[in-house]
Parts: sequence; C-alpha cells; structure tokens
Amino acid sequence: MMLRDAEEWAGRSVVVLGLAKSGAAVAKLLHRLGAQVVVNDKKPREACPEADELETLGIQVICGHHPDDLLTNGVDILVKNPGIPYSAAPVRQAQEMGIPVITEVEVAGGLTASRLVGITGSNGKTTTTSLVGQMLSTGGIPSRVAGNIGMALSDVVQETRPDEWLVVELSSFQLKGTERFHPDVAALLNVVPAHLDYHGTMEDYITSKQRLFRNQTSEDVAVFNWDNPVCRETASVVKSRVWWFSRREPVPRGAMVEDGWIRLRTDKGEVSLLPVKEVALPGAHHLENALAAAVIAHLCGCPTDAIVNVLRTFRGVEHRLEYVGTVDGVAYYNDSKATNAQAAIRALESFEQPIVWIGGGLDRGVDFHELVPVFAQRVKAVVAYGQSAPILLARAEEAGVPIRRGVKDVAEAVAEASRAAQPGDVVLLSPACASWDMYTSFEERGSIFKQAVHRL
Repeated sequence: MMLRDAEEWAGRSVVVLGLAKSGAAVAKLLHRLGAQVVVNDKKPREACPEADELETLGIQVICGHHPDDLLTNGVDILVKNPGIPYSAAPVRQAQEMGIPVITEVEVAGGLTASRLVGITGSNGKTTTTSLVGQMLSTGGIPSRVAGNIGMALSDVVQETRPDEWLVVELSSFQLKGTERFHPDVAALLNVVPAHLDYHGTMEDYITSKQRLFRNQTSEDVAVFNWDNPVCRETASVVKSRVWWFSRREPVPRGAMVEDGWIRLRTDKGEVSLLPVKEVALPGAHHLENALAAAVIAHLCGCPTDAIVNVLRTFRGVEHRLEYVGTVDGVAYYNDSKATNAQAAIRALESFEQPIVWIGGGLDRGVDFHELVPVFAQRVKAVVAYGQSAPILLARAEEAGVPIRRGVKDVAEAVAEASRAAQPGDVVLLSPACASWDMYTSFEERGSIFKQAVHRL
C-alpha cells in the first residue's frame, strides 16, 4: 500500500456517518491505518449489509438510530456520507462542537500517491470521466477511474502508484465536505440549478463546485466550459493555468468546434482531431463532454490518436442516453441519470424523431417551465409518474403536447409509452427528477425501465 501521510490517521478517533459504498470503504481504509473508527447509520441493521464485514474487521457499527453519545469531545473527525444533509442531527452537533465534518473523498484524496484529475459539473460528469478513462487506457497512460462513478476513492487509493493518473468524478455533495483536496487537473463542465433542496441556495451549490479549485496553484491546470457563465466567472479567480472547451466559439487554449471539426489548440499550435459528425455519441451535450475529455486527456499526456479513436468508438455509459433496443420500429433510450430539467432538455434535443417522453420522480419544488419550449418542439406524448407527475403534466398541457398520461411507476410508463408511440418514434426515459420518492437510485430506475422494454 503506497499512501501519502498515512501516519496522520494512526490513533485518531473517527466517526463515519452513513454506510453504503463510500462509508464502508473509508471505514476500512481508516481502520487499516490505525484509526479508532465507529460507523453509524440510522437505517435498521437488516438494511446495512456492509455491517457484518466491518464488525469482522473489528470496527464498531451502530445501526438503527443516532446515539446521543455518538459524538464526544474525544472525536477528532466526522466523515459524512455525501448524501446526508448538513441538517442531520449528528452533523449539526459536530459543527457545534467544532469537530471537522468531511467527506470520504477528502480522506482518500489526501492519501493517494497518484496524480489526480477531478471532474465536476451539473451534467455530463460520468460520461466525461468515462471518456477520459478510456482515452488514457487506449493511449497506454496508467490510470484508474473512481469517485462518484464505479469504485469509491477509498477503495482505489490503496492500490495507486505515483506514475498513475486517478480520474475522479466528483459531486457537489462530495466537494462540499473537502478542505485540502488538491487535483493536478480540475474540470468544471457546467453549472445549472440543481440539488437546491440539499444546498439551500444556488450560491452554496456553486461554492461547493468551486471547492475543486481552492487548493490548486500555478503548477496545476483548470479546465472550463467557455459557453457557461458560472465557468467563466470561476475561471477568472482561480490560481491555476486555465484551458477551455467550447462548441460555440474559438478558445485561446483548449478544444473547440470550427468548420465542422473538433480542433485542439495548444501552446505549440492547433491540431484537427476529427469531424463532429464522426463522434460516436449523439447530441450537443455529448459533444461538450467529448471536447472536455479531449482537453483533459491531452493534459494527462494522452496521444492524439488515442483521443480520436475513443471519440469515434465510445458508445456511452449505462443510464446516460443509453440505447436499449427497438421494438416494433420504436427506439427506446434510458437516460435515467437525467435528474434535473437541464439534463432532460439536453437529451430531448439529441433526437430529430418525434419523442414519447417519460419523466417524473422526487418533487423538489421545481416548476419545470424551461421544459415547455422543448416539449412544444419535440414531444408528441408525455408519460409522467411519481411526486412530480402533476406539474410535469401541467407543463405538457401548456406546451400543447397532445397525449398526456399519468401512471404509477416506470414499468407502467413503458407500457403506456409503447401504446402512444408509432414506428420511427423515440421513447425516452429522461426523468428531470431524482429517483428517491420511489426508487433507491437512478440506476435502479434505469434498470427497471430496461427490463420493461425487454418485456415488450
């Protein structure tokens, strides 16, 4: 195990709040480094399958409630599961007691010996991270992908080496709990209103994203979306060297679209990579992801031919505009990862065919007015489920969508959509909402969609 500053955890008292993948991973890592670890999750024991393994290792696990004496004056650090709100009682208590509250990526990021790439944004994180990982692998650059995608960072850092790149997808939830996290290359893909039920204000959401750059120096590189106002504003205050990507305008340094080609402008000149029409992933939003990935991979030393090869062949990530199949001439796409209106709009704008749209989920008090124009232009039917169904159906009516149906769940939505669709149409699950009113994750929601399509 090749880790930096591992000795600083020996003997420290750590409470890990929340199990799941990242909580279990960081608990095992810190226990291995000699910390005194207590794990607490308010879910009942039978809903915490990780507990048995942790207790076998000698880690204390408390399930079912938050004990009054969970936090004492002897506790040094609270490591919080990213999804647990800061309003949760143990988090508030820790803050009142002056106990630092951090997330798992803060722990793991400070331990890795590898060079770090951090990728965040409201939309496109997973696809861009996957593209970069594939480009580096194709180009023979030692690398691993982790974070909000695949394995928890704490599981990966124990195996990393100084000659590797660690490509990490990071959410605002994870970044809000960082203090010293320091990526060599950091990318902000875009910022649009999202997760305001968690952050409370847009200002807190933006500030959380910007924490990715707070420890960078002039030796590091920041990558920004030229076309996004928040990215432009953030770029003006970072200490790192700035590179750009844009699908609308030429950029001083970075990737751009010019005369139908993706071009990479570097300090040594300009290189034409490939025509836009040859990029395997469809849609304007995927073009932005492709541009961002090309810049990041280049900064990691990836050969140009490997970047081009992946852009020509990469077909996407599960639950991100994923082609499921064609039934009776109707193409079905799973975009369950679209948990806000802007992501759904990007998916809707990816198709020229008439669309039967399936959406709905957790009601976060969003009005969805921005969906009306794209509904009016592209959607022939809306099938909505979950808490947000009434407001989404109202917006569909406002847009003049002729077919509007409310259903109980995603499986029923697929059946209803199949009745509304005709050969040549697209049925698109791109919910514009989080899944948590009915499903444990967007992955579960997407899997149920795919199963229902296959049953057709």
